[in-house]
Amino acid sequence: MRALLSIFLLLLSLATRAQSTDALYDEGKKLYDQKKYELAVKKLLPAAQKGHKKAQYRMGRCCDKGHGVPEDNKKAFFWYDKAAQQGHAKSQYQLGKCYLKGKGTEKNTEKAKTWLLKAVKNPKGGDKVVEKLNEDAADGDSDAIAMKKLIGK
Repeated sequence: MRALLSIFLLLLSLATRAQSTDALYDEGKKLYDQKKYELAVKKLLPAAQKGHKKAQYRMGRCCDKGHGVPEDNKKAFFWYDKAAQQGHAKSQYQLGKCYLKGKGTEKNTEKAKTWLLKAVKNPKGGDKVVEKLNEDAADGDSDAIAMKKLIGK
């Protein structure tokens, strides 16, 4: 009986933890969208540290662009990598871009290709990555053109 109670309490605490990271992310994303970056980081960072992949991606964007934190390519790469490893398509794309440009990490064309292909083939968001890549390339974005060429799109 005690074992069942322990398992129940463990599952309950895990569910509560997941809800709290989702709530932190939702609040942080809302603040980010309102361009209240410093306040957004206060919500996003704890969620990212607890493993929330969307919060990790958003922290990568904050570090990449200097939104609410000092611009730091290595920290951006760190957060993109965390989320990409969990299958987050936008993070996989950003990680590929980091490897292609040597931004926050050493330049590595093979790793760039691997992550870009994962991003565009990702069943959860890959279509949006391809759409954005095509739009950017059509607008003359040299990075997008190089990435499309690299992955044969």
